[in-house]
Amino acid sequence: FCLMIHIFCIFPYFTAALPDRCAGIEFDAITPDEKGNMLFFKGSHLWTGYRGPAQPSNESFKELDDLHNIGHVDAAFRMHNPENPDDHDHIYFFQDDKMFSYYNHTLEDGYPKEIQEDFPGIPTHLDAAVECPKGECIADSVLFFKGNDVHVYDVSTKTVKTKTWSHLPVCTSATRWLEHYYCFHGHNFTRFHPVSGEVSGDYPKDARRYFMTCPNFGHGGHYKVRKCSEAKIDAIATDDAGKSYIFAGPIYMRLDTHRDGLHAFPITKAWKEVTSGVDAVFFYTNKIYLIKGDQVYIYKTAAHYTLIEGYPKTLKEELGIEGHVDAAFVCPNEHTVHVIQGQTMRAVDLTATPRAETQVVPMPLSDIDAARCSAEGIHLFKGSQYYNYESPMMLALSKIAPVPQNITKAMIGCEE
Repeated sequence: FCLMIHIFCIFPYFTAALPDRCAGIEFDAITPDEKGNMLFFKGSHLWTGYRGPAQPSNESFKELDDLHNIGHVDAAFRMHNPENPDDHDHIYFFQDDKMFSYYNHTLEDGYPKEIQEDFPGIPTHLDAAVECPKGECIADSVLFFKGNDVHVYDVSTKTVKTKTWSHLPVCTSATRWLEHYYCFHGHNFTRFHPVSGEVSGDYPKDARRYFMTCPNFGHGGHYKVRKCSEAKIDAIATDDAGKSYIFAGPIYMRLDTHRDGLHAFPITKAWKEVTSGVDAVFFYTNKIYLIKGDQVYIYKTAAHYTLIEGYPKTLKEELGIEGHVDAAFVCPNEHTVHVIQGQTMRAVDLTATPRAETQVVPMPLSDIDAARCSAEGIHLFKGSQYYNYESPMMLALSKIAPVPQNITKAMIGCEE
């Protein structure tokens, strides 16, 4: 008998084809892990990050396998509860009436549990869930979705308020990313406000253009992070809220998003008029200044970046200087922008009208790529290394360059 159907004796079953999210998939759950890696679940498979093939989910979370590798996830979220380190950044998965709590891909003792044991008042067979930190929600909360109902669970009081958001599509998964909230339905997503459920903007949008790397789709995800030893950036700057940005060629990344991971976007996504990269960037009084060639673009930083009427203007008009700019920086709580041109640093008083140079000093360095001033001092970036100075005064007085240090992953998100 085996000789007649020998293929089935040798291969008792065939491996099913892996699901292809670029073909358009309705995800069962989406959540970042404690390191900011985004996890996408469909049936018994998951994807880690925005590129790469699917993998069996029980390879990473073996206890989620319920029956012969047909494990599934109804909903998942990463807990935001900094007052309780035992819960903070743990990942919760929901299957039917059970839940699992993981940290570092390890199931916590005592799990799985009934959902009601940890989240009283939350129904079973959920559609989606997402964390909502205090400040974005009224208190540290979790939003649980079932049909058009949203159950808002207060993490500290363990109370639930139920809302009905019939205007929002039924979410099969939901996630928070860079302070925004997304409801996924079919292969589309809709961004919503976590308190009101309000949808503003042109939605739904195709998830393949934003949340994964697919042929003929994309938003900048094809950018490959360089090794730190090969790093070269064009500009780096920190806004008034403490969010840091790095610019390299046509892309930029947010650097202060360790819980959300690092993601590349085209500069034109945020600053559409700046079409060919930047030479220097700095923030001042809730505005971002982008310098390219002899042009200065100034945008209001509130919500969506808006180019101020009358811009771009020339460097001469805006800062009272001329020539190519290598880098620029403004120190916290100061009103002077320091502009580096070759081996010269120029100080410009941003409170003056018109703006003009107040100091011009030589530098012991040249060919600087980017500069940033923070509580740690001034970092001047040149290729894969940087030079550290305590203050603008120490930089202005320096006659000899300090010993360069190697750029690290923590500084600009490169790969070591």
